[in-house]
Amino acid sequence: MIDKVNKIKTQEQAVLVGLVQGEQTYEQVQEYLDELAFLAETAGAIAGKRFTQRLKHPDSRTFVGKGKLEEIRLYVQNKGTDIVIFDDELTGSQILNIEKELKVKVIDRSDLILDIFASRARTAQAKVQVELAQYQYLLPRLKGMWSHLERQGGGIGSRGPGETEIETDRRIVKDKISLLRKRLGEIDKQAFTQRKDRGEMIRVALVGYTNVGKSTIMNLISKSDVFSENKLFATLDTTTRKVVFDNTPFLLSDTVGFIRKLPHHLVESFKSTLDEVREADLLLHVVDISHPQFEEQINVVNKTLQDLKAFDKPVITIFNKMDLYEARAFDEWLEEEVKADVLRELRENWENTTDGNCIFISATEKTNVDILRSFILTRVRAQYKVRYPYKTEYLY
Repeated sequence: MIDKVNKIKTQEQAVLVGLVQGEQTYEQVQEYLDELAFLAETAGAIAGKRFTQRLKHPDSRTFVGKGKLEEIRLYVQNKGTDIVIFDDELTGSQILNIEKELKVKVIDRSDLILDIFASRARTAQAKVQVELAQYQYLLPRLKGMWSHLERQGGGIGSRGPGETEIETDRRIVKDKISLLRKRLGEIDKQAFTQRKDRGEMIRVALVGYTNVGKSTIMNLISKSDVFSENKLFATLDTTTRKVVFDNTPFLLSDTVGFIRKLPHHLVESFKSTLDEVREADLLLHVVDISHPQFEEQINVVNKTLQDLKAFDKPVITIFNKMDLYEARAFDEWLEEEVKADVLRELRENWENTTDGNCIFISATEKTNVDILRSFILTRVRAQYKVRYPYKTEYLY
C-alpha cells in the first residue's frame, strides 16, 4: 500500500481535466492545461483530449459534476485512455471515487509534478527531498485510498481490515517521514558547511519559472556545461560555479525552476536546496518573454520568493528568448519601423517597472550576452562595495 502509487509510464495516453472557477476564463484554463500537457509529456505521457467545466466550487465527491464525469467516462472507455490527469489537487476520496467511475488511473497535478521530480533527482539530497514530499503528499490521502476496504455501518464488527491496515500504514508513513527528515537534516548540515567554506565572494543566484532558459544562461555566463533541455524541471539540483569578470570573482548558482501550483510539500522539502536563493546577494530573475503568460509567471516567481523571504534582494530581470518573441509577435510583412517602435515601447515599459534593472537577450542566439555580463559585473561590484567598502581589489 505504501509503495509509490499513480506513477506515469512511458507513452501512456492521457486525458486532461480542468475547472473554470471564480473569475477565470476558458482561455486561461486552456493555457493552464497547455502547461499540464507539457508536464505530462515531460513525464513520458501523450496528452490528448481535454475536458473543462465551469463550477463555483469543485464537487466534494468527484471534483467535476456528475454529467461531466459521465462524459469523461464515455470518452475514456471508447478511446482506450490509460490515465486521467486533473489540473488541481484531489483528495484521496476524490481519486477513489473518480477511479471507480472511470476504471482508469487518476492523478492530480501535484502527483504529476512529484513524479517528474522523482525521475529527475540525481543527488542524494534531491532524492531524499522528493521522497519526503511524496510521503507527505500520501499521508492525508491514506483514508480515502483505504475506504474501499472499510466495512459498512458501525458498532460491533465494524472494525474491519480497512481500519487496521490504514492505521498500520499511517504509522509506517509517519516513521518514514521522520527518518527522511532526519536524513535530510544531516545532508543540510553538510551543505551548510560547504557554503560557509566558499569564503567572502558575492553570491549570485539564477531564479525563474521552469523552462525559461536559466541553465543555458548559466552555461553562457560561467562557460560551464550545466545540463539544459526543453523540458520542465530539467534542473533539480543546485549547481554553483565560480565566475570571474574583469578580475572580479563571484559565485553563480542555478536553482530549480518554480511553477504555478507547485506542491506545498515540495517547496517545504526543497527549502534547503533553495538556501542558495535566500543567501544570495543578487538574484538574476530569468523570464521567457515569448511565453503568452510571462507576466503571470513573473508573479508566480515573485510570490515564491516572498515565501522564501528572499523578495527584498537586488534583482536583475533578464527577459530571455527575444528571438522567439519577435518570431511570434511580428509577421514577415510588418514594417521594420513598426517593429522598432513596438520593441522600444516594450523595453521602456519594463525599464520603468524594474527601475532600469532589466535586460533583453536571447541566450540561444547569444544576443546581448556581452551587455548582460557587463550589467552583472556592475551590480556585483556594487555589492562588494557595500559589503567591503575598504577593499578595492574586486571593484575595478
